[in-house]
Amino acid sequence: MFSHRTTWALILAALAASGISPARAQQRPPITGIAHIALKVESLEAARQFYGHDLGFAEPFHLDNPDGSLELAFFKINDRQYIEISPTLKSEAEDRLLHIAFETTDVKRMRDYLAAHGVAVPAAVARYADGNLSLKVQDPEGHRIEFVQYLADSLEGRQSGKSMPETRISQHMIHTGFIVKDQAAEDRFFKDVLGFDEMWHGGRTDNVTDWVDMRVPDGNDWLEYMLNNNNPTPRTRGVMNHLALGVPDIQAAYKELSDRQTGLQDQKPKIGRDGKWQLNLYDPNLTRAELMEPKPVETPCCSAMKPPR
Repeated sequence: MFSHRTTWALILAALAASGISPARAQQRPPITGIAHIALKVESLEAARQFYGHDLGFAEPFHLDNPDGSLELAFFKINDRQYIEISPTLKSEAEDRLLHIAFETTDVKRMRDYLAAHGVAVPAAVARYADGNLSLKVQDPEGHRIEFVQYLADSLEGRQSGKSMPETRISQHMIHTGFIVKDQAAEDRFFKDVLGFDEMWHGGRTDNVTDWVDMRVPDGNDWLEYMLNNNNPTPRTRGVMNHLALGVPDIQAAYKELSDRQTGLQDQKPKIGRDGKWQLNLYDPNLTRAELMEPKPVETPCCSAMKPPR
């Protein structure tokens, strides 16, 4: 059986062979928050009605495929956060979630760090079509996770300070979530390797954990594990694989939706098990876009909630 010393010696040898400095590989660059969520939809026009008109986000740019068809539409929440929409949904059975991206200050160092910890990474970091540095990996359950380093000359960089109208229902995406089947495996990736920490956990009942909020290591955004979802229907997947938009006052947001005659006001605000006011909205293909106040107004169930950093 290998000792810890022998195992570490093998890792060092592998790093040396790959040209990665062990000291560099051991230093994880900051992960500061959620950069974007990418979703599939069936109809781009219907998505524009929801994310553009109803939620009030600007669409400052898009990316096209080589044949001229639209690849991705970008809806801007703030200078560092976007909702990316791909009009490629062909079947109700398909998962709407394409990937979740987190912002880091150094994508190249993130690649080296992940490689040193046994995560499969591409041979090199490259600029994505929007002009930012991007690293694409998979978590233990096959969710696509991206790390983005914003560059000043990228499409996003050139939009700094622009395309943030008063119509925005929210100015910050506070969390995203997806279905998790094996919490221990996901913890080994997000907690042990990436440094996420549990902020709160809770459930529909006090003795069963259905949700675990994992906060990024260098900010206050979080990823929500959605547990105990076996053989989910398309609607259930849309509920679980979701995004959450922070609002200072849920009742004011609800009134604004009503004033816009969106039809979304058919949903009613409620206090969740975490003690926070929330309002569940759904895009045309059933992906949940949750509005949430930042602070609990009641004591959260099940566990104490860590305060913001």
